[in-house]
Amino acid sequence: MSTETRRGGGETRRVRARRRRGRGFLLAFGAVLLALVLVGGVGGVVAVAQGPRVTDVQVDPQAAVAASGSRVILTTTQSLQTVDPSQVSVDPATPFTVDTSGRSVGVRFTLPLRDDTDYRITIDGVSGLGAGPAATLTETFRTPPLQAYLMQRGTPEGDTIFRTDLQGQAGLPVFVHEHIEDFRATANHLVISVRDGDTARVIVTDPDGKNPHDIPLPGPGFVTNLQSADRGERIGFTFSDADLSAAGGRESRLFTASAADDSAPVEVGLNGGDVRIADWRFVPDTDSMLVLTFDSRLLLTDAQGGNAAPLGNAVSIDGIARGSSVAIVERADGIREINLTDGSEQSLVQPVDPPGLPGRATPVPGTGAGTIRSFADISADGVSRSTTVAHVDTSGAVRPILSVPGSDTVLQTCVSPSGRYAAVLVAPRAVDNPFDRYQLPLPERLLTHLIEVDTGQELAALQGFDLSWCQVPPQ
Repeated sequence: MSTETRRGGGETRRVRARRRRGRGFLLAFGAVLLALVLVGGVGGVVAVAQGPRVTDVQVDPQAAVAASGSRVILTTTQSLQTVDPSQVSVDPATPFTVDTSGRSVGVRFTLPLRDDTDYRITIDGVSGLGAGPAATLTETFRTPPLQAYLMQRGTPEGDTIFRTDLQGQAGLPVFVHEHIEDFRATANHLVISVRDGDTARVIVTDPDGKNPHDIPLPGPGFVTNLQSADRGERIGFTFSDADLSAAGGRESRLFTASAADDSAPVEVGLNGGDVRIADWRFVPDTDSMLVLTFDSRLLLTDAQGGNAAPLGNAVSIDGIARGSSVAIVERADGIREINLTDGSEQSLVQPVDPPGLPGRATPVPGTGAGTIRSFADISADGVSRSTTVAHVDTSGAVRPILSVPGSDTVLQTCVSPSGRYAAVLVAPRAVDNPFDRYQLPLPERLLTHLIEVDTGQELAALQGFDLSWCQVPPQ
């Protein structure tokens, strides 16, 4: 008889063993499941008891030194209550805004950061939406050393754009052409104005000078005053037709384009009066432009130009600091600061005990950061004895950072994105330093002096011009 045959209606030994094993498995599975639930519950309780903790950090130090608007995003273990800016501190101090979304809190820097610097962000009293204690979140990062592009005309290989460090010891040629008029750097490209014989071209390359392609121009003509926005890929330039004559043609018309695509540039159309552009600037962190026409009208316009807001008359545009909406403009009655958000204005502070005749004012990024100005010491008989480049603070105090002998000429001053450094373009021995024959003519020998603004320490004197910090070409 089979062992599985019932005896007296009862179960066999094998069936009873199977039932015992089944009950044992269910008991073991239940115990494991209960343990997992308890562990998960305890973990959740511990997480709440500890308060929010950082699980991920997003930061791009390279982008942070190049332009305003970079962010540090801290993601935590819990959904967060709104973080107030008063809970946040950044060391070294720099202006910022704060936003909270779900489990993340973001700190956005409204100015570029200093290069080669350790930064520490501390957020106090961070609380989750549920119960539990507040926590302090901390993140540190280091920004990289700053690099820049610089151009030399007339090298043995041709006109050359170099990428260099601030000591001039790591110059790397990235683009060479027989005739480079000017260039600018966007977030991800180089934009280069060249001439092939009588033909103007605007070439866009990668940051290393590779993968060149042309931006289609409005026709045969001349490109001048090439500029790039402080962030993104927007560029602009003025264009004049090659066959310009008394009979007509486009002269000094403003066009904008994107370095990120091959679309044709679009003309910024202005209404009324003379539409020829004498000078212009991108307004940082906006889609607007400040333009000065041949008939001295100062206008704030968008890319279309039809709704340009008049801001009176002006002689020149000195500059707009990165991260700022305040333009420094020379009017017939003096240099003024114009707030482009509401049109209000005030006189630029006068330098106290200036060491010479003051020149243009280059604004330094940051609220109350002052300006960089050149002061020419001219003798009674009109001979230049020296030029002093100085930082002028908001009280008018003048602090020299570079002295240039009277035999040399200061052509331009620029400021690095963070305002840490000044670049001063100098033509040595101007009397025997002839100009070249370019459309943008410049002395054949040029030096760019790099100075730390706070200390007045000179880092290097680099051969060449058009440092990529500069928002406009030498004027």
